[in-house]
Formats: sequence, structure tokens, C-alpha cells
Amino acid sequence: MAKKALVTGITGQDGAYLARLLLSKGYEVYGAARRSASINHWRLADLGIDKDIRFVELELAEFSNILRTVEKVKPDEIYNLAAQSFVGTSFEQPIYTGHVDGMAVTSILEAIRTVGPKSIRFYQASTSEMFGKVREVPQRELTPFHPRSPYGVAKLYGHWITVNYRESYDMHASSGILFNHESPLRGTEFVTRKITLALAKIKHGQQAELRLGNMDAKRDWGFAGDYVEGMWRMLQQPTGDDYVLATGETWPVEEFVTRAAEALEMKIVWEGEGESRRAIDTTNNKPIVIVDPAFYRPAEVDLLLGTPAKAEQALGWKRQVDFPGLVQMMAEKDEERVRDNSLRY
Repeated sequence: MAKKALVTGITGQDGAYLARLLLSKGYEVYGAARRSASINHWRLADLGIDKDIRFVELELAEFSNILRTVEKVKPDEIYNLAAQSFVGTSFEQPIYTGHVDGMAVTSILEAIRTVGPKSIRFYQASTSEMFGKVREVPQRELTPFHPRSPYGVAKLYGHWITVNYRESYDMHASSGILFNHESPLRGTEFVTRKITLALAKIKHGQQAELRLGNMDAKRDWGFAGDYVEGMWRMLQQPTGDDYVLATGETWPVEEFVTRAAEALEMKIVWEGEGESRRAIDTTNNKPIVIVDPAFYRPAEVDLLLGTPAKAEQALGWKRQVDFPGLVQMMAEKDEERVRDNSLRY
């Protein structure tokens, strides 16, 4: 009999890649989505799996709806990937972010405790943003947390309530502390996709320039398709636990821009410092990437660098796509979309 998996946030980047992985392993995949006039399935369609998902309505702010959904589906595994996932937006919508990214996790755990605390395994999508003002480099599972955004704070609540339910009720509940993971399915509000899409448009004359915030911010960037396998591996272990998924490498935003331009065969040179920093297109001597302080965060996270040692040893997990390969993959896909006028959001 096929295993059943309930995936919240299935229409997002991670949800789509995870759904593809689970389907390839013979799961029945139930995709939880908010009721709306139209559900955006473009990522699932891009992976060719939109017709293979069994959709169920789920409102993360409504416990009774969560409970009924879990009772109806009776899943073997629940992956909670739904979130208000944009750090910048969390400063503008801190209360909403707290409800969706924090309190909703308690509702799901309480539903599991009610329906099947011993039979349902739970995965919580935690985040490296919980480390924030980092206390040690690299960050690992036992590194103290110091979140620097409402998003990071809300996710920290979701992380610790998962630990609490695991320890209090002997539930198989795991948190994946994932560092930045990107892909061609990333939302355009995230800096990596913002960069690759804008440069593709600039190359094809559809955009004049790209404005970015802190070019010196460093991130540990991996491929989302690799990271969802780590999620699945966590729920196959005898007991629940917390794991960092990361590459062990860190790169500044400026380097991402440089490599994306190279992948698109655009020739740029950097000049200036700080807020005067900019990238010049050497073919016409025009600035195409400009630092704009309007994109600075109220509280910046300057350096995120994780060590995946525990996940590699305990789960047998290892990333397959390196940083240059990731940037090239994203840049080439966005150029294809711009060239073929096939952009979907």
C-alpha cells in the first residue's frame, strides 16, 4: 500500500520539488493549499506533475480545518513547507508572519497529537535566518539562535514548538534548518531570482537596470532539488531530530551577480564602493547593476554559513549541485523564459 504524504506549501519552490521526489518514490501526494479563486500551479506544471497531486483545502490560521484535513487524509508523513517566506515582507507584516510561520505549526502538531501521534511523522521547515546575528561560524544544530527579522523570530517559535512536541509526546517530529536554497522555480521577490531574471531582461533589451541592496551580504546557497531529499531522509530515520542542510560555502551577493552575468555571456566590470558600487556593461559603458539603500534591511544578516556534517553522517545526504552550477542553471532558464516569452509567476 502506497504511503501518503500531506505537503503544505506545495505550490512553492520546495513543495514542487518535494512532490516530484515523493511521487517518484510511489507516494500518494496530497497538496494542501488555501482556498482561493485560483491556485497557481505553474511550478508543478513546470515539473510535469500538476495532474498527479491530490489537492485539499487547508487554512493554516484555522485549527478545526487543519484537524479535519489530517483526519480525512490520514497521512503517514506531513511536510510543513507553507510560510510567509520573504524576510523583507515580514518587517511589513510581522503579525501575519507570526501567525502563519509560528502559531500554525502548533496547530498542525496538535492535530497530529489528536489523530495519530505515533503513526504520523512530521517535518518542519526551519531556516538559517534563525541564526541571524551569528554566534559562531559555521553554524550547526547547537549554535545559539539570534534572529534578526520577524520572519526569523516566527520560524524560531515553529522550530522550538516542534522540539517541544517531540520531547513531550514522543512524536516523530523533525526540523530541517535549511540554509538558502535556490532554483529556477524560486520566486522573483528573492534576490537570486531577481538577479537572474533582471539580467536576462537587460540582455534582451526588456529592462534597463537592476537595483539591489547590500552587495556584501554573504549566503550559503544550494539547490532546492537537493535539499528536499534531505527533508525526506529525515522522516525515514528511526526517531525525529534536527538537521542543518547547507553547502559549507558562502558567497556574497556581488559574486552571484558576476557569475550570472558570465552565464549569460554579458561582460561587466565593477566600480565604486559601498552605496556607489555598480556594475558597468563594457559593451556600452552603461551601469546595469546599482546599489539602492532602499533595499537595505532594517537589521541585516551579514554572514550565514552552515555545516551539513550531521546530515551527511546521519542521513547520508550530500548536495549534488555546486554554486557555479546553480547560478548557471538559474540564469540559463530565465534567459530561455525571456527569449520565449514564457515567464510565469
